[in-house]
Amino acid sequence: MITNGQYLTLFIVTLILVGTLTPIMRKIALKYNFVDKPNATHKSHEQAIAYLGGVAISLGIALVIFGAVITQAKLSGEIALASSLLGPAFALGIVGLIDDRRALPPLPRFLVQSAAGTFTAFLVISTNTVGNPSGNSLLDAAITVLWIVGITNAINFFDNLDGGASGAVAISSIGIFFIANSNGQFLISATAIIISAAMLGFLIWNKSPAKIYMGDAGSLFLGTLLAVLTIRLNPDVGSMSISFSIPLLLLALPILDTSVAVISRVRRRKSIFQGGKDHLSHRLIRKGFTKRQTAYALWSLAGIFVALAVTIATSNYPSTFLTFIAGTFWLGLLAAFLASADE
Repeated sequence: MITNGQYLTLFIVTLILVGTLTPIMRKIALKYNFVDKPNATHKSHEQAIAYLGGVAISLGIALVIFGAVITQAKLSGEIALASSLLGPAFALGIVGLIDDRRALPPLPRFLVQSAAGTFTAFLVISTNTVGNPSGNSLLDAAITVLWIVGITNAINFFDNLDGGASGAVAISSIGIFFIANSNGQFLISATAIIISAAMLGFLIWNKSPAKIYMGDAGSLFLGTLLAVLTIRLNPDVGSMSISFSIPLLLLALPILDTSVAVISRVRRRKSIFQGGKDHLSHRLIRKGFTKRQTAYALWSLAGIFVALAVTIATSNYPSTFLTFIAGTFWLGLLAAFLASADE
C-alpha cells in the first residue's frame, strides 16, 4: 500500500507546483490577451480576468501523476492505466482551451465529449476496470458514456463563481481518496489526492476576487477526470444500488447546480446551452450572500454530501437509511432553489 507519508508528499508537491504554475499562466494569458471579458449578460465580473488556469491545473496534475507512477513501487507498471485516466481528460481540455479562445458552438463540444465517453467506456469494459459493473456490457457502456458527458458538463456549468468549482472539486476528490484508499485502489486514491491539492493550489489565485479562471480548459479536463475516476471507483458496499449512489453523492452539488439551471431554462423555454444567471451561486447572491459567503455555502453543501458518501462506503452505519436521507436532502435543495427567482 501507499503510505500516508507518500500521499502527503504527492499532496505537497502538487500544491506547490500548481500554486507556482498558475501565476505564470496568468502572466502569459494577460500578455496575449487570453482573458474572459465581461461582454455577456451572464458574466458577473466587471473587468477582464485571465484564463489559462486550466492549463496550470492539467499540467500540474499530469506531471505529478506520471512522476508518481514512475517513482512509486506500488504504482509501477500502471502507466497505461494512468494514460487512460488522463487521455480523455486532456482531449476535452484541449477542446475547452479552443472554446475559451474562440467560443465554439455546442455541437462540436458535444461530439468530442461523446467520443471521449465512448472511448473510455470501451476501455474500462475491455480491461474489466469498471468499479461497479452491472453485469451487462452494453448497459455499462451506456452508463459510462452518459456519466462522462453529464459530469463533464456539470463541472463546466458549475464553474460560475470565484473559487466555487475549485473548492467543491477539492472536496469531492478528498472523498474519492478516502473511499479508494480504503479498498486498495491506489492509483485512484493517489490521483484523487493530487487533484485535491491541485485545486487548493489554484484556489490561492482563484478565490474571490479571482485573479485567474480555469476556463473551459480546466472545467472540462476536471469534469472528465472526475467522471472517469468515479466510474473506476469500487466502493465495495455489497448492494449495487447503494454502490451506484456513491458517485452521485460525491458529485451531488455540481449535479444539483446543473439540474436547477436546466430545469429553470426548460420551463422558461430557453436553450439549456445558453448562459444565464440561474445557477446556485447566482440565486444565493440574489438572496444577499457575498461571493465569498456563497462559495463557503456551496463548499459546505458539497462537504455534507461527500461526508455521507464516505460514511456509507467505509462505515457500518445503515447505508440504505443514509442514502435515503441524502436523496431526500438533495431533492429538498432542488425544490428550494427552483422556488427562488430564476434571474
